[in-house]
Amino acid sequence: MKKTSIILSMLMFMAFATLAMGSNPGNKTEKTKVYGNCGMCKNRIEKAVNELNGVEKANWDKETKMLEVTYDTDKTDIKKIQKAISDVGHDTELYSAKDEVYNNLHSCCKYDRKPADK
Repeated sequence: MKKTSIILSMLMFMAFATLAMGSNPGNKTEKTKVYGNCGMCKNRIEKAVNELNGVEKANWDKETKMLEVTYDTDKTDIKKIQKAISDVGHDTELYSAKDEVYNNLHSCCKYDRKPADK
């Protein structure tokens, strides 16, 4: 009985420690392509993503053009994340930014856009 109590106590401690570290079983980490060029793009992309409810962290790599994002699947999804990015002027795998938003980006932020589907 004493061994069972000790084991149960250890399991409870590990469960609480995991929760305290921010590990959420509903979290998902995904990578997706986001077009951009520079540090200003990085700041704009990450800010748009990090402002979404449920996003834990976002990191865009300007060399690979890949965004790695960790989010709570109960609060958001990859479509909402990519839509928020396109709303600030950056094309993603699922959404193209509106021309007027893209055209207002700083000149160094303008990347070669994929052709629009006709």
